[in-house]
This record gives sequence, C-alpha cells and structure tokens, in this order.
Amino acid sequence: MNDTPQTMPRQSWTFSNEVNAEIRRAAHTGIYDIRGGGAKRCVPHFDDLLFLGASMSRYPLEGYREKCETGVTLGTRFASKPIELKIPITIAGMSFGSLSGPAKEALGRGASLAGTSTTTGDGGMTEEERGHSEKLVYQYLPSRYGMNPDDLRRADAIEVVVGQGAKPGGGGMLLGQKITERVAGMRDLPIGIDQRSACRHPDWTGPDDLEIKILELREITNWEKPIYIKIGGARPYYDVALSVKAGADVIVLDGMQGGTAATQDVFIENVGTPTLACIRPAVRALQDLGMHRKVQLVVSGGIRTGADVAKALALGADAVSIGTAALVALGDNDPKWEQEYRALGTTTGAYDDWHEGRDPAGITTQDPDLMARLDPVEAGRRLRNYLNVLTLECQTLARACGKSHVHNLEPEDLVALTIEAAAMAQVPLAGTDWIPGKGGF
Repeated sequence: MNDTPQTMPRQSWTFSNEVNAEIRRAAHTGIYDIRGGGAKRCVPHFDDLLFLGASMSRYPLEGYREKCETGVTLGTRFASKPIELKIPITIAGMSFGSLSGPAKEALGRGASLAGTSTTTGDGGMTEEERGHSEKLVYQYLPSRYGMNPDDLRRADAIEVVVGQGAKPGGGGMLLGQKITERVAGMRDLPIGIDQRSACRHPDWTGPDDLEIKILELREITNWEKPIYIKIGGARPYYDVALSVKAGADVIVLDGMQGGTAATQDVFIENVGTPTLACIRPAVRALQDLGMHRKVQLVVSGGIRTGADVAKALALGADAVSIGTAALVALGDNDPKWEQEYRALGTTTGAYDDWHEGRDPAGITTQDPDLMARLDPVEAGRRLRNYLNVLTLECQTLARACGKSHVHNLEPEDLVALTIEAAAMAQVPLAGTDWIPGKGGF
C-alpha cells in the first residue's frame, strides 16, 4: 500500500482548458474565431456600485403618493423636432440581416408600447420596423448599406455611427448564409456572399469634415431630425468633445460590454474599455464645454436591470440603450430550445454564433422556418413588459434616494465596492470618502 500523499494536478491559469481549446481550433482551421455578442471577460461593472438610500440626512419619496418622473427629451440642441420619450431606455441599433424581419417588428412593437424609440442598425430601414415604431432612429454607417435620402426623411432621428463598443476601430460582418435575396436587395450585394462593413466613413477623415456631413444631413431633413453620433468606448473625453464640436445633438457612448452581430473574438475581448469606465470622462467633457444636459448622453453596453439604468443616470447619462437584453426579452437563448442549442454544439445562455444564421429562437436568422417560430406580437409584449420593469426598478431606486425625477440622481448617491470601480466611476470607496486618484482617506 502506497502511503505517499498525492498532489492534485494543477491546471495552468495562463494555459487554461479554454485557452488550449482555442489554440487547437486555430491550429486546425487557420482562421480567427468569429462570434456575436459582447465581451465575456469579467470587468468592473454597475454591480460594483451601490446606492446610498435616504435615512436621516435624506428623505425618501413615498412610492404610492409621490411621483418620480422618467421622461427624457433627446435632440434639443439644434433639431426643431426633438424626440420625446416616456422612459430613459431606448433600443439600440441592430440590423435587418443580423436580425430577422419578425424580430425587427417585435422591437418596434415593444418600444412603441413602452413609449420609447428603436434604431435601425446597418442595412437600411424595413417596413416592419418603420410601421411598428412610433419613434425610429435611422443609423448612418460607413457601409452606406440601404442608405437613401427618403428613409432619412422618414426617420425621427439620425444616428451617425463612428464606433461601436464591441469593436471600436473595426467593421462588422454578415456572412453569406444570412444574405438572402431580400437582404441582398436592400444592401445592393450579391446573394450568399460574405460581407464586411467598412470601419470608417468614406466621406470624412475628422471632425471638421464630419461637421460638414452633419450639416448636409440637416439640410436633407429640413433641420427637423436630431443628429446622434455613436462612439465606441475608447477615448471618451476627446471623442465626446469632438462630437460636440462637429454639431451632435445627442451622443451615444457604447462600452465594451456592448454586443455585435459578428466580429473577431480577439476584437470583442481585447479592444475598448468597460462601460463603467467610459461614462465619467464623457460627462466631464460635456461639463467642460458647458454642454452637459444640452447635448444628451445615451450610454449603452451591458445594461440589464433597472439598477444599471439608475446607476448610469446617476453618473451623468440622460438615457441608456439596450441591445442584447432586448433580444433576451424577445426570446433569444430561451431554455425551451436547449436541445437544439446542444445540437449546434452550445447551450442556453452561451449561444453566440449569431452570424451562422441557425438561431433556434428565430431572432438572429434569415431562415424562413426558424423565423416563423417568433411571434412578433407576443415578443413585442414581452419586450414592453421588460422595459416597464426596468423603468419601475429605476424609479424605485430614485425614490429611495429622495428624487422626484430619475435625472436628479447624482454621483453623490453612489459608493463603490472595489477600488477599480471607485476609480472608474469617480465615487467614494464604500465606508470611506476616498476616490482613487483624488487623494485622502
């Protein structure tokens, strides 16, 4: 009998099973991995912040008797017809092509029922989305896919996309299996051929040129439509400042937890900065220019709960935008399709091969049989319910801090659980008055 103590084998942290599997996959295929979604690595996020509810030094609002308003107006700087929303939560741009027609319809239905806006994404405007969206933002991207002046005029706002949180500095992808006859017709592309979107606009090389382009868009739309500029979370202070200089009415700031239809995994996980780290520099840029609340800031990237919404507003945002969470509300990654997800080599909650067009939920696909699984009326109702819950949760937290409007939330209402989150959000570490980088305990 061997009485020698046995040591447990140790897995390398650097060369983990996941890393080794990716090395073997790359060696076998000779091509980088492509997937959808956002960053999966753990980074400081809104969960690392807590609210300081009212007690002696603050008085809470009574939820049954005292109102807490949630409305927001976007585009008040230059547009003659700014967008009036009932809630500070919008639907982010997700393209037709990446998503199915029924999914785009469902997004429009749900957003309209909740009193907010949805956004077209790359590839143009579909009748399903325009017909069911009370407020529709039209994305103007480097690819120019589906872009035409008539649809610019039919939109309620225009969002010039300069960057995206999942891939700042990179373009998107739409593989051939999702480029059906209809998608190809809208994008003026060959059917069934892989497509890659450009990463920069062909009409300008900097903010001075962008200012000219924005003036063109204003002339085309008779100065009625708010002009948004969407930037990825990379250098938010300077990018926001330059966006203001170029004439933006609204700035959409997308952190690295923001999703994408498809791009390189190495991009998603290694480019950009966390949403939490982006907000305060962006707000500071607006404050330094005297434009905070005059140019509205919409934050996106990893928003999941009403607490996330409230914390983003407390840090200085005017509204938030959701994408991945909206798809989950529609039915994406639903456990009822678990067997089919397993057949694709994945599982519920981990499915991210949106680019392959085989989504069992019928959302990120162009397959007619799969698309038929999604009832846009029922999915729109689910999205409406979800948006209502986010709003109620945000109101609940605002009332607990004594606020009569969610926009009255402020950094003073927050503390951080970690030094990293305290430094990024520029709020004190819990139990101290210390903000990293500002000295003193």
